[in-house]
Amino acid sequence: MTKPETPKPFTPLSDLAAALVLLSRLPVPASGPVGAGAVWAYPLAGVVLGALAALLAWAAMTLGLPPVLAAGLVLVALVVMTGAMHEDGLADVADGFWGGWTRERRLEIMKDSRMGAYGTIALVLSLGLRWQALALVLAQGTWGPLIAAAALSRAAMPAVMAALPHARDTGLSHSVGRASPARALAAALIGAAIALACLPPLQALAGLLVAALATLALAALARRKIAGQTGDVLGATQQVAEIAILLVLAA
Repeated sequence: MTKPETPKPFTPLSDLAAALVLLSRLPVPASGPVGAGAVWAYPLAGVVLGALAALLAWAAMTLGLPPVLAAGLVLVALVVMTGAMHEDGLADVADGFWGGWTRERRLEIMKDSRMGAYGTIALVLSLGLRWQALALVLAQGTWGPLIAAAALSRAAMPAVMAALPHARDTGLSHSVGRASPARALAAALIGAAIALACLPPLQALAGLLVAALATLALAALARRKIAGQTGDVLGATQQVAEIAILLVLAA
């Protein structure tokens, strides 16, 4: 008779460290393997990244920089802190989804380290939209949107991990594992709570709505194009959700 598995203890700090190790290049020591059990902490990792970005924005504007330049510094900092992994995922998805005619060819293109025309266009447009949206948000003199957007966009990733199977048997997403619905729901609830804490109620609801729509759209597209998800799909989900949230909050 097989013994039931002993439930693993809940270790929130270890899970947060694991989330930061996976989603950033911050010098955080990991106390264990980076697995799917830590996906609930992805929005908390977003809080850390968003708070650091907000601190930089505050310092830049306190020193007299206009919002557009402060936004540029924030964008550079976010790219550096994450190692551009989400931006790379967006570019790979654009290249693969629109550069290949079959599922196998799309996955092959996404794995190629070379960037094509679709990826270049997607990257340029996404960086431009983020820069302008960040500038408009900073011009309002508030820092909460930076934290909320970083948290909500990373709360979207576990939802896709739970909803779609792995599209390939290798890669970062496969090594992390598939998120359970319960942990994906926990990530969504934590992201929503962070948004409500950082934003006025109507703005928080608007951010939640566009984040959900962006997540559903990316998940549906990934299901149709490659019948699953990869690390690139998760990165693209984060980027599209963040852009959508910032655009709504900048309005």
